[in-house]
Amino acid sequence: MSGLLEPSSKVVIIGAGHAGGSVAAFLRQFGFEDAITLIGDESAAPYQRPPLSKAWLSGETDIETLSLRPNEWYADNNVTLKLGVSANAIDRDNKTVAVSDGSNVDYDVLVIATGACPRWTGAEGENLKNVYSLRTVEDAEALKNAISPGGQAALIGAGYIGLEVAASLRKAGIKATVIERESRSLARVASEPIASFLEDYHRAQGVKFLFDKEVEKFAGDGSVNALELKDGSKIDCDIAVVGIGVVPNDAIARDAGLECGNGIIVDIDARSSDPSIFAIGDVSYRPVPHYDCTFRLESVPNALEQSRRVAAVLCGRPAPAPEIPWFWSDQFDLKIQIAGLTLDCDEIVTRGDPASKKFAVFHLRKGVIRAVEAVNAAPEFMMGKKLIGQEASVDASKLGDISVSMKEIAS
Repeated sequence: MSGLLEPSSKVVIIGAGHAGGSVAAFLRQFGFEDAITLIGDESAAPYQRPPLSKAWLSGETDIETLSLRPNEWYADNNVTLKLGVSANAIDRDNKTVAVSDGSNVDYDVLVIATGACPRWTGAEGENLKNVYSLRTVEDAEALKNAISPGGQAALIGAGYIGLEVAASLRKAGIKATVIERESRSLARVASEPIASFLEDYHRAQGVKFLFDKEVEKFAGDGSVNALELKDGSKIDCDIAVVGIGVVPNDAIARDAGLECGNGIIVDIDARSSDPSIFAIGDVSYRPVPHYDCTFRLESVPNALEQSRRVAAVLCGRPAPAPEIPWFWSDQFDLKIQIAGLTLDCDEIVTRGDPASKKFAVFHLRKGVIRAVEAVNAAPEFMMGKKLIGQEASVDASKLGDISVSMKEIAS
């Protein structure tokens, strides 16, 4: 094996989430045989986070099902797990990581996969009981235990987390009110046609939306019982969930003098400003080649892509081709799949009828598909994703005609 890793090299990974756990697995898959240490501040080994806002809240899954690998895999593959502890500092000169248990771990190559943490409103009373964020299995379990049929929940933020939790709570018999400071849902991450469809669908299931509203105060005596909004109105609730985005956990990198912006700035190989340190997953601010821009992508596919690429580079294997960014969300009986970024587009084409709960919205620039948002429309998503990568022009009139197959459009 030839690459950046020499014999007897030590790889240390800070962050035992999807990205951190995956890079450890890819290193072993690609032939690296020396020491790997995985440091995580949660007590659980790497697991999947997306089901926390869905299957976990409904009691349909557990930590063993969500685990990326059986716990014995780490011992069997000589991966040292240091869980329930945090990495406090990086000494780049001596190549060591100071850990909260008092130990110092030496590295030859360091991978930072610390993810992101929930953004809070900063409003008075946010520390009351029954005010939740949703990022970890502990968060999800606490929220699940607070659910009581007939209760009332206030969801601050109409992003994907807010909508997914609203759907889960309605299925559990909880009244749900979504409060959003923007004029619509998904303002940063989805187009208006998709947002409008999802809002109408949620309303049909009993979800209430309040747009152009901001929280002034979480009210209650020990436990939240209402939200007071800045316009003077009041929303009764016995559960409040804050889902207004996340902040990259890049403090340890900043303290170590690594170049940071909206996260840790890395190149296409996920290498930071220090050639011995890589950053992957939600914490990394990375180039997106197909769009000639730099983004912080919050998704499992991004974590897997960067994990695979870092392992390949370190092991001297050919780097995989850059992937098209893609994302997904499940709400009620809807599967939303998104590929690409809606940047610099000059045309929108809707394929299918939203009333049928099966349609797709394509975003084009000069006849070339740049992004696709699909609802219960896997063929449109898959073929749209392929066409984005090919950067091929399409006939917009055919694209909007469901009598013309996606295969024909692609030919």
